[in-house]
Amino acid sequence: MLFLKYISDAFEQKYQDLLAEGEGFENDKDEYISESIFYVPESARWGVIASAAHSEEVGITIDEAMRAIEKDNPKQLKDVLPKNYARPELDKRRLGEIVDIFTNIKMVDMGDEKDVLGRTYEYCLSKFATQEGKNAGEFYTPSCVVRTLVEVLQPYTGIVYDPCCGSGGMFVQSYKFIKEHRENIDKISVYGQDSNPTTRKLARMNLAIRGIDANLGKYASDTFFDDQHPQLKADYIIANPPFNLSNWGADKLKSDVRFGYGLPPEGNANYAWIQHMVHHLSPTGKMGMVLANGSLSTQSGGEGEIRKRLIEADLIDCIVAMPTQLFYSTQIPVSLWFISKGKKQQGKTLFIDARKLGTMIDRKNRELTVEDIGKIASVYESYERGEQENIKGFCSVSDIAEIAKNDYILTPGRYVGIEAEAEDLSEHLNEKMEHLTLELSDLFTTSNELQQNIKESLAKLGWNI
Repeated sequence: MLFLKYISDAFEQKYQDLLAEGEGFENDKDEYISESIFYVPESARWGVIASAAHSEEVGITIDEAMRAIEKDNPKQLKDVLPKNYARPELDKRRLGEIVDIFTNIKMVDMGDEKDVLGRTYEYCLSKFATQEGKNAGEFYTPSCVVRTLVEVLQPYTGIVYDPCCGSGGMFVQSYKFIKEHRENIDKISVYGQDSNPTTRKLARMNLAIRGIDANLGKYASDTFFDDQHPQLKADYIIANPPFNLSNWGADKLKSDVRFGYGLPPEGNANYAWIQHMVHHLSPTGKMGMVLANGSLSTQSGGEGEIRKRLIEADLIDCIVAMPTQLFYSTQIPVSLWFISKGKKQQGKTLFIDARKLGTMIDRKNRELTVEDIGKIASVYESYERGEQENIKGFCSVSDIAEIAKNDYILTPGRYVGIEAEAEDLSEHLNEKMEHLTLELSDLFTTSNELQQNIKESLAKLGWNI
């Protein structure tokens, strides 16, 4: 319904503009399509729905509007919109009240920057995640995290791919990035996939209102077992796969061509996601992804050996340790991995410790500012040019030999060191505690992971704790 209200408002605004011009083009579909505005047939316009809000037929009116919209826009919306508002168990009084609430909101007046629809999707998805007891990262990614990935990768042209695209946030931010830099949006092709049918529909709506033509596969399906784009080679891959996904089907994929660096353990799919994406990179492709910090140092289930092989293949371009409290319903610390098949600095890896960046927006949540994101992106650009010097406590350029000396562990703190201080006593206690608690959080994560591995090993021997 939010989607329906959004496209109806956008249509109405353009309709009135054309009407004022007096040229008689207000019912010409091409006038709307040329500006990526959906043509909304008369029976589907919000005024019709609003007038039926307090009748028993409100559900039927909405269902008919959905059908009419799909019929007039089959390419983007075939079988996407729900048409079940007339079902008897749905309270028509409450449905009418929701229509009234939406009637009083002019979405197109909010401006693109507000991104009302996207923010509403994000809110709903976080609620879905909480109710289902899953990590919110499986459903959506905070916009500041996505913007960081996009600003570093700079996907101006070519194929952009997300194998676990959720509601399409990675694509939307790529689109915004291109528009902000006055580039042609038609220079990129968008491919994606998601296993959740409802989330996939949200993605199609999210992309459709922005005029982004995306191939999200024929249907919702598991990326590992039913890759919708098996022959795809992408120029850019941007993704936030589900954190520490277990029971992902390793035993049935032992001979899969995608896992050439080693078969990841059944209990954790992090390195399965990495290898799936590496497999889909073009010969000069680059990728950026979000992973739980445990993947930087884990040795369990052969993951350490897989990481070693990826490093020795000179694929790891940059690792960024992110601040805590960026995700709304999980406190798992995360890092950004940037992998490239055509590294400009061969044999080297950039480590950035960004854990001290960000601003608290409320008592529980932190957000990276535009300046924070720009700082990370500019360091990466300088590194690619071969001009970046090490900054104690923040960034370091290390070669494969140095990484090997650190047992192929990729935790940025090992390489950047601790920021130099003129006099340690001058550091405020709260600053010290923030630094120490960040370190302790990482240690707790590793400790919990090791405990779980021990429990699983003992269980296989018949001893349960």
